[in-house]
Amino acid sequence: EGSLCPAQYHPYEGPWTSWFNIDHPGGNGDYERLEAIRFYYRERICAYPTAIEARTTEWVRAKETGEVVHYRPDKGFWCINKEQPEGKICSNYHVRFRCPIGGCVINQVPTYWSQWSEWSLCSASACGGTGIQGRQRTCKMKSVHIASVLKCKGIGIERRACVTAPCKGKVHLFTVTMGRVNDDCSGCMCDTHVLLGAVRSAEGASLAHSKVAMEGKPHVTLAMTGEDGLFRIPGVCSSSKARVLIERKMFAPAVYQAVRNSTRISVIKAVLKRAEKPYVVKHPETKVRMENNRVTFCCKAIGNPLPQQYSWYHNGTLLDKQNYKMENSLVLRGLKPSQAGEYYCKASNQIGSIRSAPATLTVIAKGQVNCNPTPMEHLIKLPEDCFQTATNSFFYNVGKCSNTRCAGKLDFDLRCKDSTNYCCRVKRMKLRKIRCKGYNLPIKVITGCGCKRCIEPKILVRGRARAADNGEPLRFGQIFIGSERVGLTGYKGTFSIQVPEETERLVVQFVDPMNKFVDTVKVFPFDRKGSAVYFEVKLMRKSEPIEIDSTLTNTIALGEMKEEDPIGEIEIPPNVFHRSNGEIYNGKVKASVTFFDPRNITLANTAPSDLNFVNEEGETFPLRTYGMFSADFREEASNEALQAERVKVYLDTASIKMPEHVRKMKLWSLNPETGFWEEESVFHIERKNRNKREERTFLIGNVEIRERRLFNLDVPENRRCYVKVRAYMSERFLPGEQLEGVVINLINLEPMAGYTANPRAWGRFDSVITGANGACLPAFCDSARPDAYTAYVTATFAAEELEAAASSPKMNPNLIGVSQPFLDKLGYQRTDHEDPKLKKTAFKINLAKPNQNNIEETNGPIYAYQNLKDCEDAPISANHFRFYRVEENKYEYNVVPFEENDLTSWTGDYLSWWPNPQEFRACFIKVRINGPQEVVLRSRNTGGTHEATRGQLYGIRDTRSVRDMKTHNTSAACVEFKCGGMLFDQSMADRTLVSVIPQGSCRRVGITNLLQEYLRRHPPLAVNNDTAAFNMLAPVDPLGHNYGIYTVTDQNPRLAKEIAIGRCFDGTSDGFSREMKVNVGNAMTFTCQEKTVTRQSLFQRLQTSPAETLTQIGIEMRRLGGIRPGCPAMRNMTRLKARNSFEVHH
Repeated sequence: EGSLCPAQYHPYEGPWTSWFNIDHPGGNGDYERLEAIRFYYRERICAYPTAIEARTTEWVRAKETGEVVHYRPDKGFWCINKEQPEGKICSNYHVRFRCPIGGCVINQVPTYWSQWSEWSLCSASACGGTGIQGRQRTCKMKSVHIASVLKCKGIGIERRACVTAPCKGKVHLFTVTMGRVNDDCSGCMCDTHVLLGAVRSAEGASLAHSKVAMEGKPHVTLAMTGEDGLFRIPGVCSSSKARVLIERKMFAPAVYQAVRNSTRISVIKAVLKRAEKPYVVKHPETKVRMENNRVTFCCKAIGNPLPQQYSWYHNGTLLDKQNYKMENSLVLRGLKPSQAGEYYCKASNQIGSIRSAPATLTVIAKGQVNCNPTPMEHLIKLPEDCFQTATNSFFYNVGKCSNTRCAGKLDFDLRCKDSTNYCCRVKRMKLRKIRCKGYNLPIKVITGCGCKRCIEPKILVRGRARAADNGEPLRFGQIFIGSERVGLTGYKGTFSIQVPEETERLVVQFVDPMNKFVDTVKVFPFDRKGSAVYFEVKLMRKSEPIEIDSTLTNTIALGEMKEEDPIGEIEIPPNVFHRSNGEIYNGKVKASVTFFDPRNITLANTAPSDLNFVNEEGETFPLRTYGMFSADFREEASNEALQAERVKVYLDTASIKMPEHVRKMKLWSLNPETGFWEEESVFHIERKNRNKREERTFLIGNVEIRERRLFNLDVPENRRCYVKVRAYMSERFLPGEQLEGVVINLINLEPMAGYTANPRAWGRFDSVITGANGACLPAFCDSARPDAYTAYVTATFAAEELEAAASSPKMNPNLIGVSQPFLDKLGYQRTDHEDPKLKKTAFKINLAKPNQNNIEETNGPIYAYQNLKDCEDAPISANHFRFYRVEENKYEYNVVPFEENDLTSWTGDYLSWWPNPQEFRACFIKVRINGPQEVVLRSRNTGGTHEATRGQLYGIRDTRSVRDMKTHNTSAACVEFKCGGMLFDQSMADRTLVSVIPQGSCRRVGITNLLQEYLRRHPPLAVNNDTAAFNMLAPVDPLGHNYGIYTVTDQNPRLAKEIAIGRCFDGTSDGFSREMKVNVGNAMTFTCQEKTVTRQSLFQRLQTSPAETLTQIGIEMRRLGGIRPGCPAMRNMTRLKARNSFEVHH
């Protein structure tokens, strides 16, 4: 418990905790009780606080609010709504506690009450009004030198009712120009006058049940609008220009001034816009500063009403507005290292709050290194004939700079966004030679790092949108980001979106102008390092419309599973349809209600948005769906869209397998601009005979069908965890071969009661992109029952599906990446676990929340929700799940190392394969192979015409030919080469000298005429005397399939290469294929003979008889030593070595 505090200790010398806000003033009030705070934040609060401070979220001290509140350091804080004056409720409060220095325990001493204070002023402000007044007394102690948790018998606050002085007939503070003084002496009243008003929505619909009050008395309701949206208030003088407050649920309150229409009538025509929670459109940006410098963080949010209140937090602690200059921007001067950390803002309006994404401030202390000049280790794979005996591997350390932000020279340091960002990048490189089999391989190695201007690549998201049922593409569909249309899908449904700057959350809406598909909202994760991320967007086809009569009650079932009962139904009362201008519609209606049935597992990836909502504190929380529906109502004759009010939604409680979800179920609608779900209605329980056979229990909610929104039957779920997943280049799972930019998808499944890992329905769908340390995916989990929730996990890299670690024929923890016995508890199974014919591209697990008291479960791969940091920072030795690429038949080597999935790793050098980091041009040549075997072809690319690079190697590409299943004994290869054109200084072009060399016994038998003619007309010509290879100076022009050359330029290298390869496989300049077509679009043809194996290879002979083999090698070398350089024998030997220099040994 700790030692006693010293006698001279004073209670106000200890440190304050951070601010806490665990409750909000809804329901009975705001309760910030110490016991509850300690439950959630035990490590952040001491055992015996000595003082407490409370402030509202608007930063007003509790004692200055005029509200009745209670607080004690040993109990916490509470404010009860029913104790407040009529029409008012408690504010939303933060609290913090003072703790003793060093955690000492404060000695208890005798206490006593002080004298009562004077009674406070009456809370009623109007004359003759009733209210509450109070008085207080303080618990004191005998000694002023010893702190104590003060406890006195009795109460410290007394309250009593009070009445203000009555109004005096002739006393008022205004001139009566018309009528008489009203009863509370606050204004004039004209008995024969009337205020008339109409309240409509922005779409023109009449808004019934709107509350009307005067701006100065918002809690006194003067009228409610009727079903026609009209109201009437007698006694309002027509000349008063009264300011009237109009409020309605789901709409933002608005104030309108009455306009005089005649002598005794004044009129208001009010248009209410829907209430919108705040949404951050400008987030604070990560920055680096030196000690004693300055910095500004900025934040901007939109909403209705427009957010006016901004709060700032540092490492989760609310900053005091009295100590900092802050509104929607935060300015920090004279920075100290202690001010480093995460900063975020919280924007609020009357509807709710929202938190921004955090920005990291790094403060470089005096004497601290701004950028580490020593490169980190970075291994690249060498060609198969470059085995390094020093490291006993095919890998070589070329070094790597951290590419982290650093403090550079700025023209002005208080901008919201720095004019220039600086990163720790390559400062010096050195050319080295690597000894390989028969040749030396040049390579540039990083020898020094420095603080230089960051490379800021353009970020792309691309993919294809098509129907979930039959793959029909969304042709020329409209693509929106927010309310702005940014493009169209292609004829085959393809799309490419450039992510706008400063985007933290990419919300994209796909709209079908042909009305065949439901409008689909997706929240795409993206790679900030510039790697192009690929998504398959599956669209739900609209249900066939049915004809209904708008004057009758109509019921439409919600459920798409055959031989299964519907999950629920919607009931449309008569006469609720209206046009967009508010005009009531009576007639035939074409109704199309499309239901996303979670019982259909195959539709999980059609789920729109990321199934998240923003709670009252501005935090993002997940939802678990029980189904979504989209309703489209149209006039029979004109096909114009209709809206409907007072629609009832029935949800059968029998479809809710988790009983605790029944009371938490709500109806939500999707905001297509923010991608967040917004609460529409709370369900209530009702037992009804929905048919003649049985009485059933339903949850019933109300909704208004408008704006083509999607609706959701969802439960907020707080049993959350994170799942750690990594992706690798191969199934060797080497730490240095992790892949970044891989999209990991996790589908939450709910099993049928009593059946382990037999899912009944999907609950949500999440996607995360792997970084340098893998990915942490949010998921629902349960500590009591391991199989309460299960998950289905997949991974894609570009458009390629990755394979998961195998689970059969025997479970291997070292292969899967998870140790026993936790692995058995998670029930890991790859999709081919029971049927080898199935794909290997996914795995399923139980989502068992780890037991913190069991050391076997504290090292991943599942982490409790509050341990996200542990998941993100977990070492590679910690448990994790694994995916890997199926090894491709290609190899790439760059003299200047560059990672194509991290565009920030680009280095400007004359020998860079990609000379321009903003525009990547990929070039391929198509080579046909006549022969029964697949052949590896190498392109060797050196400087051709540029004086700075002539004869120097740019890089090597090895590619294996691919068979055409329709053509016997023939294959073809699409071989990448370095395009001709400007080098990185953009001053002079280089025509790369490209050598294409097939492995084995091959000879060139043909070159397409157009390519030969082009090369002849664009000298100089490369020497092509050797028929075992092909040499050319790379064309500068983007030739096409008629030449056998395929060129694509894009902002992302992987995307450019994939498109070019697709065209090359297809043999066309504008097509795309994943199947090789060997008879079209070739540049040249080689005929290769299959060698008959008549003796063992050198490697095999070294294994079987090493001594004899080494003796033979020595004799052969002595024999060759006698041959003069330049003689025919040596030339033949050199040619043989060149032809077989990259022979692959296993």
